[in-house]
Amino acid sequence: MAVNTAETRNKLAKRATEGNGGNNLRPIDRLKQILSADSVQEQFRNALQENAGAFVASIIDLYNTDANLRLCDPSKVVMEALKAASLKLPINRQLGFAWIVPYKDKNGEYTPTFQLGYKGYIQLALRTGAYRYINADVVYEGELVRRDRLTGEIEIDPDARTSDKVVGYFAFLETLNGFRKTVYMTVDEVRRHAERFSKSYRNPSSPWHTDFDSMALKTCMRQLLSRYGIMSIELQRAYIEDSADVTGLADAAIAGEEQADGNVIDADYEVHEGPAEAEQPDLEDEARQQQGLGI
Repeated sequence: MAVNTAETRNKLAKRATEGNGGNNLRPIDRLKQILSADSVQEQFRNALQENAGAFVASIIDLYNTDANLRLCDPSKVVMEALKAASLKLPINRQLGFAWIVPYKDKNGEYTPTFQLGYKGYIQLALRTGAYRYINADVVYEGELVRRDRLTGEIEIDPDARTSDKVVGYFAFLETLNGFRKTVYMTVDEVRRHAERFSKSYRNPSSPWHTDFDSMALKTCMRQLLSRYGIMSIELQRAYIEDSADVTGLADAAIAGEEQADGNVIDADYEVHEGPAEAEQPDLEDEARQQQGLGI
């Protein structure tokens, strides 16, 4: 049984806080009160069955140990946690699949945001059962032997590595029917992408500066799956929930670099010269690939 829509989640969280005198409680107590509401408990049980209790406990632990997250409205934290629950992804710092990231908007208000790490994308892709291989990694100086701009394929020789300097990033997939695709980006290409789409890229405290590798790997994986991958309904929903305007904050939070010094992470916003258009999967191409896989 699936978790209800975002509108329903909003109503549930608001209902849980009505008439409870929440304004007189500490934020952590308000959070516990919201999570104890029958309507909210039902949503987590629908998504996670017997694992709902452990997931709810992880929300309390996360909120209690993250000073920045405690600056956010507890009801909004619960709504973002429901997004992770609906995808059956843990919000655990050590695992790195998904995260709830506090960021400061232009008005100075702190807002929690559900984010996927690149590991979360890989996990959701594996659940489709359509992939033989899927991977993302860095490329060091000297390893890149050849890059075919026509097919996108690259040839790597780890034995030819000459230093620990990272020169590029790749994401690779192969489906069960033999379709293969690689997305490779040099460090400069990733930086140009960040300069174009990330409003906070030039901020020294931006996750692009604190955890550049994770940001780059996630960028490659998102582009690979959205353009060439077989996107299940679950993966499409995750792609939309993991909005492009704050992409990559999860990996920075998991690394703990921003949380460690008590700074608040500022959100990245996608900047377009014209009207914004969200990058969407090619559903016709997905259907053709699924027919080839017999699913």
